[in-house]
Amino acid sequence: MNTVYKETCQAVVVGAGHAGCEAALACARLGIETVMFTVSVDSIALMPCNPNIGGTSKGHLVREIDALGGEMGKNIDKTFIQSKMLNVSKGPAVHSLRAQADKSEYSRSMRRVLENTDHLSIVQAEVAEILTEEDGDRKIIRGVRTVSGAVYEAQAVILCTGTYLRARCIYGDVSSYTGPNGLQAANHLTDSLKNLGVEMLRFKTGTPARIDKRSIDFSKMEEQFGDERVVPFSFTTDPESVQIPQVSCWLTYTNERTHEIIRENLDRSPLYSGMIEGTGPRYCPSIEDKVVRFADKNRHQVFIEPEGLYTNEMYVGGMSSSLPEDVQHAMYSSVAGLEHVRIVRNAYAIEYDCIDARQLYPSLEFKKIHGLFSGGQFNGSSGYEEAAAQGLIAGINAARMILKKEPLVLDRSQAYIGVLIDDLVTKENREPYRMMTSRSEYRLLLRQDNADLRLTKIGYEVGLIPEERYQELLEKERQINEEIHRVEKAYVGTSEEVKRLLEQYGSTPLHSGISLAELIRRPELNYDALAPVDPERPELLRGVAEQVNIHIKYDGYIRRQQKQVEQFQKLENKRIPDDLDYDEVPSLRLEARQKLKAVRPVSVGQASRISGVSPADISVLLVWLEQKKGRKG
Repeated sequence: MNTVYKETCQAVVVGAGHAGCEAALACARLGIETVMFTVSVDSIALMPCNPNIGGTSKGHLVREIDALGGEMGKNIDKTFIQSKMLNVSKGPAVHSLRAQADKSEYSRSMRRVLENTDHLSIVQAEVAEILTEEDGDRKIIRGVRTVSGAVYEAQAVILCTGTYLRARCIYGDVSSYTGPNGLQAANHLTDSLKNLGVEMLRFKTGTPARIDKRSIDFSKMEEQFGDERVVPFSFTTDPESVQIPQVSCWLTYTNERTHEIIRENLDRSPLYSGMIEGTGPRYCPSIEDKVVRFADKNRHQVFIEPEGLYTNEMYVGGMSSSLPEDVQHAMYSSVAGLEHVRIVRNAYAIEYDCIDARQLYPSLEFKKIHGLFSGGQFNGSSGYEEAAAQGLIAGINAARMILKKEPLVLDRSQAYIGVLIDDLVTKENREPYRMMTSRSEYRLLLRQDNADLRLTKIGYEVGLIPEERYQELLEKERQINEEIHRVEKAYVGTSEEVKRLLEQYGSTPLHSGISLAELIRRPELNYDALAPVDPERPELLRGVAEQVNIHIKYDGYIRRQQKQVEQFQKLENKRIPDDLDYDEVPSLRLEARQKLKAVRPVSVGQASRISGVSPADISVLLVWLEQKKGRKG
């Protein structure tokens, strides 16, 4: 008789990428006995594509993860080699932090954190089956089974499989069934999920070549420097600790010769030959996609980025491809500065299995399988930051389910994380989803600089933020409010000192006294600029002064957006019963009825964002819910 290894824990996390790391840490830090599975312990927190964290809107996500008690922001602060605040010439709503990482060190550092976290075990094994039992029309999680047959009994399972499920890497006519970077694919779990009634999709993404630094002529490129004063991602990082020597990145461009090489070989591209069946990302297209879709452009940006301090590998940002090897050599060699390029790793496309995330509640739990959660690229998103954000929420909610607490759901007015998850579970995503600031209706409120003020209290209530950090937040809030009040009431006159300062900034001279707040609202002035004429100013931390400046400068716009949020909340607070029979709702259009049945929204607000559900349908639904409430009352 064969015996199998059996172990009991409380939560299982499948995958150790950016989603898996945050999910496992959240569970373990909340006291849940957690086992995290990975196909290779050497791939923990691996960065298989770009060597950076953050970027436009993605920087917002990292700061929100940090504000809630996640790890990504802390880890990149320890391992970055260049940092830059993007979009500083624009308003604060779109300022986004981006840092180049030392890839190897990023992975090592995160692994050290995981290995030294109580209640967390790491196991190198492939999960082949999700174990459940029937409970009426719903299934309940009982654990997982590995390829070897070992059983791990658990109350919650969190799927963070990334791009590994039935993964296939492709360039030219070469196709290999491996995960990213040649790592083992996970080929068994898809069948188990299908047997449980989970609807699967096939997506693809890609990565550019890695090249030898010694073969690059940097004299033909534009050097890209980091910020003189580095801003950390984590609100807990000492700003002085991140003022380190930084490495440079480099900018070059494709040209007509590059585009000609690509066009001549499109028939050899698996993307266009039909060899690739998965849907690729719109907002991170391959170079062959760019050349076809933007035929009027005679050049495209190419960023040459170091992969770390102790390697000569450089990442060719902006030129991901699945073209054959010989074409890649010709294509890369046609770019200025890459004439003698030596390729270390070929560019490739990767196909993988993922899900239609509309099968999930906003808590990231499967609607039909109690205790099964998922996060990251498995949910049809792309990007390390999007993955980490979902992993954190899935981990928190798996822990809260075990602890018999209500799930944490962030809405669109609270966080970019709320926008991300709401879009995934509500809208039909036919391609890998990428976060952008334009996806948020309330982006003036959801700035990267105030993520702690928005979310740290929630992190504290959840149990991931320690008391000391919470008290520091309350003190920061107090200082901000006191200083705003003081500046609104502090007046300056027409002294010579004030006159000189206004002249210095090209600002209209004064004919009578004016409050400091009114001066701050002038476009050419700000809180810091007025320090010489403000002798009563207290010594404040940089973050406090920044908030005072933004609040005063954008006060009118902020108030307007807060009123919009109040209207939004009214619909979000109108809950829809889980068991509502949409066939009973008269006057609903057939398309709306079908869409509402498929998604089963938790609120009228979510229902209003479903494609195919019109404002008229929402009005019908609201009337019906009120009537139903009246009948019950």
